[in-house]
Amino acid sequence: QVQLVESGGGLVQPGGSLRLSCAASLSIFNRYTMGWYRQAPGEQHEVVAGITPAGSTNYADSVKGRFTISRDDFKNTVYLQMNSLKPEDTAVYYCTARFGSNYNGPFDYWGQGTQVTVSL
Repeated sequence: QVQLVESGGGLVQPGGSLRLSCAASLSIFNRYTMGWYRQAPGEQHEVVAGITPAGSTNYADSVKGRFTISRDDFKNTVYLQMNSLKPEDTAVYYCTARFGSNYNGPFDYWGQGTQVTVSL
């Protein structure tokens, strides 16, 4: 059974940083586009970032220049470095996996989510 397990969420002050990690039990991790989406209470989910098997990245306009997605195919892990955090970044962040190199379309797998709260 495939599992995506997120970690690294928490409470941080505005302007602070957090690093999210997602460990995936995918046998061919290096053939999946990995990503993160977030969902705040009462709002639609927002795709935050994605990284293809070749390492190409894509970001939502709301996080460009502040968030960086990366992957370690030896550890089957994807990361989201979040800097200059704002209160509007508060949400549950979910790790996603999609087979192939497409940023769009339905996810094949997703995790249980980790809460990120940006507040004084």
